[in-house]
Amino acid sequence: MPLGQVLAHCEPLLRLQQRLAEANAHMDAVRPFLPPALSKHVRSGPTEGEGWTLLVSNPAVAAKLRQLLPRLEAALRQKGCAARQIRIRVQSPSPT
Repeated sequence: MPLGQVLAHCEPLLRLQQRLAEANAHMDAVRPFLPPALSKHVRSGPTEGEGWTLLVSNPAVAAKLRQLLPRLEAALRQKGCAARQIRIRVQSPSPT
């Protein structure tokens, strides 16, 4: 059986794919409202219920994004995204 067929019948992987698609749609909705200098420091995180997490590289980016939250949350509502609340989480760099 081809791998694609196996994955298509695996319920946990299907849910994961759906959550990833939602997170990508949320990111697409807010990306135009992110200042270009900040956008490279922001990644889409998980969606959970009516919340969505933005992962940022440092506390300075998190502080600026908190100022932009009303605009970003309005962009989600305008695009009809399920997430209504955005959380911001500073993600520590991975050790190399």
